[in-house]
Amino acid sequence: MGKAAALCGGGTRGLVSLLSAVPCLACHELPAMSAEPGGRGGGGPAGGAPAAPPGSDTYKGWLFKWTNYLKGYQRRWFVLSNGLLSYYRSSATVRSGGSSWKRLKNTPVPVRKMGTQAEMAHTCRGTINLSTAHIDTEDSCNIVLSNGGRTYHLKANSEVERQRWVTALELAKAKAIRMRNNQSDDSGDEEPASQSDKSELHGPLKTLSSKLEDLSTCNELIAKHGAALQRSLSELENLRLPADSGEKIKAVNERATLFRITSNAMINACRDFLDLAESHSRKWQRLLQHEREQRIRLEETIEQLAKQHNSLERACRGAPGLATGTASGASTAKGSVQSAKGEASDEDEETEYFDAMEDAPAFITVTADPKHHRRSGSNLSGASEGHPEDWNLEDSVFESSNQSSYNESTGKDLLPRKRRRTRIPDKPNYSLNLWSIMKNCIGKELSKIPMPVNFNEPLSMLQRLTEDLEYHELLDKAVKCESSTEQMCFVAAFSVSSYSTTVHRTAKPFNPLLGETFELDRLEELGFRSLCEQVSHHPPAAAHHVYSRRGWTLWQEITIASKFRGKYLSIMPLGAIHLEFHSSGNHYVWRKVTSTVHNIIVGKLWIDQSGEIEIVNHKSKDKCQLKFTPYSYFSRDVPRKVTGVVSDADGKAHYVMSGTWDEKMECSKILHSSHGSTSTEGKQKTVYQTLSPKVLWRKYPLPDNAENMYFFSELALTLNEPEERVAPTDSRLRPDQRLMESGRWDEANVEKQRLEEKQRAVRRRGEAEAVEAMEEGKDYEGYLPLWFERKVDAVTGELICVYKGGYWEAKDKQDWSVCPDIF
Repeated sequence: MGKAAALCGGGTRGLVSLLSAVPCLACHELPAMSAEPGGRGGGGPAGGAPAAPPGSDTYKGWLFKWTNYLKGYQRRWFVLSNGLLSYYRSSATVRSGGSSWKRLKNTPVPVRKMGTQAEMAHTCRGTINLSTAHIDTEDSCNIVLSNGGRTYHLKANSEVERQRWVTALELAKAKAIRMRNNQSDDSGDEEPASQSDKSELHGPLKTLSSKLEDLSTCNELIAKHGAALQRSLSELENLRLPADSGEKIKAVNERATLFRITSNAMINACRDFLDLAESHSRKWQRLLQHEREQRIRLEETIEQLAKQHNSLERACRGAPGLATGTASGASTAKGSVQSAKGEASDEDEETEYFDAMEDAPAFITVTADPKHHRRSGSNLSGASEGHPEDWNLEDSVFESSNQSSYNESTGKDLLPRKRRRTRIPDKPNYSLNLWSIMKNCIGKELSKIPMPVNFNEPLSMLQRLTEDLEYHELLDKAVKCESSTEQMCFVAAFSVSSYSTTVHRTAKPFNPLLGETFELDRLEELGFRSLCEQVSHHPPAAAHHVYSRRGWTLWQEITIASKFRGKYLSIMPLGAIHLEFHSSGNHYVWRKVTSTVHNIIVGKLWIDQSGEIEIVNHKSKDKCQLKFTPYSYFSRDVPRKVTGVVSDADGKAHYVMSGTWDEKMECSKILHSSHGSTSTEGKQKTVYQTLSPKVLWRKYPLPDNAENMYFFSELALTLNEPEERVAPTDSRLRPDQRLMESGRWDEANVEKQRLEEKQRAVRRRGEAEAVEAMEEGKDYEGYLPLWFERKVDAVTGELICVYKGGYWEAKDKQDWSVCPDIF
């Protein structure tokens, strides 16, 4: 009783520690305490109570787990951390400090690449998520955990040990639920507070959290001792022998004393909690008000600085001689410069500078009026000169670039377009918990982890590759160009237009199966027909061939390489794109830029394109250097900006390209160029005096309700539309993709897993055949594409898959006997 009295004034921390070690009178034994440093359970057969290092949320210890009716309960080492309860056959896994084991972040599950059978016995045998689990107690020593179809029947050595586990599990469950709710509420980046504010708020919050934990523990202990007191009183009433009454009365007194001490401690803890909350509430209100005032002042300061910056910029641009360098600048040039998006902003009425490309000299464009242009009165000379009369608005092919459809001008020989679908079923609103997927993949090979269709869109990578042809009319217009540099402008605009569909498309297309194909036959409607085939599975590679009766052919083989860098995912398409015009023989080659998906872990997903594209005409040696500027929060540039210069074989610049990859591209003809001042980066700027820009390409508006249809464009909506007479390997016939489009995602997941397992079986069979051929000394060719063949490209010298013919003939005959059964 002396110790009990001392507890009342010693704080709740000492109470919790002592009450946990009080002998349970119902079991008449003391729980085995932790014998390991750091709170690990004992190694004896009796097991140990779970223990946690100071300031840690991790509990570890031995429990008995029900396995089956033959073996019964087996002793297992359990680890509770971050809302997850994991168990092992041995505690050596957790105790080992060797370098061969590594631990995933925020998870107690150890991971190792390879190991022997003995080592695998020490790996995690199972994990259960407490945020969605149900905790129940059958008797004085048993615990039942259930989460969906998974149930753990656990047994402790004593009631005290069981109660400590139940308390730890309940606390961990509550924290896991709070963490899950907080993560679901976070839809974007939060504004970081200052370091002093963080430390000032962290201390009281930590203290309050500690008090809440004490209250919860005391509450559990009160319930336990209250139940024991009731049992003792019931036993006292049933006693008949006077000899036993003294011992039972003594037990009742002890339990009543413990109950009173625990109640007093809980009341004291409540009082401390209320006092802390009341004392810090006013402080938090003052801090919040201070933060609001600081934010308002900061916004006002930024607004003033922006106005001052704009006024200084206008004053600087109004300086004489800066715009055109002529004595009479107002009469010789307008002095208006187009922005990177091709449109002057409200404040930028004079000159705006392009960003310098990394491998090319920086340049400035100055738009001149061709009616008032006088070559004799200008000192811009040297690098390149052009004639304004060449920029004929009526005769130039650029005039037709503003037309919405090529059929309106030259497509009279084509048949009317077939009526195709304009919508698909709305995307279901299924919630997705990333951890619920990852936790079931622990211990499995990465190649065998089935990713659900929740991450996908109902199109395959082959169909996504075909979407590059959405603005094929740019190539139709390029055929009519007589000048190779003018033709290069349309090719450059076409290369940029292929990224316009990605701005809202954050979902992943389906990975094509080996031998899967996709055709897009628009020969009678739009003048072209396209064929894609998945020619390799590891690494994944797709071959693409397009023929147009309007005078051009495009082919490519694309391999996707990706790197996960924590907060974002970089997608790097490897392979060259070839474009050849039939009449002129001009052969253009270029490569795609890097696509980056941001906010992979937390926040709203968004995509950016960055890098450079060099388009080379291998016949005339003309070049176009395009730069995709990566997005920066602190940059004044227009987001998604693209700039470039078209030059001939001698390096003389003819056109300036400007725009954005998600909206439009413009082209400006260069009249004169001269070398200007040196930039801050040490690069010499080139001043280009140009004519007014012309819009070569503008993005089509998205269909109505596009946000509920995966942000598909009009062409994308038709790609998976069922068609007759296609090959049995066509992507339209893929069952999991069709089920997902119909909104039956659960069935699609099952079908997707079946197809992937079928493909793995084919791959294993091929590997076995390769080993058998090697043992017999024979050559093994492996998989051979059906409609493509590998050849060395004469232009780039690379090994590339090119179309060998036969597909369209097989379609006319409906002879698909060579097609494998992949679905």
